[in-house]
Amino acid sequence: MTDVFPLAMGMAPNLARTFYPMQLTTGFTWQLAGQNIASKYWATLQEARANFLALVSTRILLKLFQYLANNPTGDLAEHLFCKAFGWDQASNSVKGFDATGAGDIRYQIKSRRLHQANTSRQVSALRQLESGPFDILAGVLFAPDYTVQRAALIPISVVQAHAHYRSHTNAHIFHLRDALWDLADVEDATEALRAVVL
Repeated sequence: MTDVFPLAMGMAPNLARTFYPMQLTTGFTWQLAGQNIASKYWATLQEARANFLALVSTRILLKLFQYLANNPTGDLAEHLFCKAFGWDQASNSVKGFDATGAGDIRYQIKSRRLHQANTSRQVSALRQLESGPFDILAGVLFAPDYTVQRAALIPISVVQAHAHYRSHTNAHIFHLRDALWDLADVEDATEALRAVVL
């Protein structure tokens, strides 16, 4: 899992301390929101840090992205893909794609966070898909804690073959189903995104 401790405590120290107050007491006993998450018998502060991360990293990361943008899932996906592959993120005024890479390849980045309340893998609407607004769809599925569950680079020809048009929205819908990862033209990007250090 990506280590967000430096991110949270370095880039957003006030955020971390405001939402997740912690108290250091005798014998390295950590307290978080009134709950003792370590004992005086733990040998090192590193062990306490690891347990601290397990409890708060997800919520700190989510809060941080909520401060930075309206769509934390989409912004996190764009950041991970661009950092993993060295893409240049497009400006918000650009329509049809989110980033460009070597050879001016255009990437549309889509994401979905899976959780018990909603297990749908449908990404946000794809508009004017028939006109070829991008070359590759970069898709990622996040687990409930925002860790990367699966990610893939999908050529537009595959997207067009598997997407379905909906007239009432004048757009195509597309699902990041597991079967896509078995297709020869689809590149698995899961490990590349997991390796990104925020």
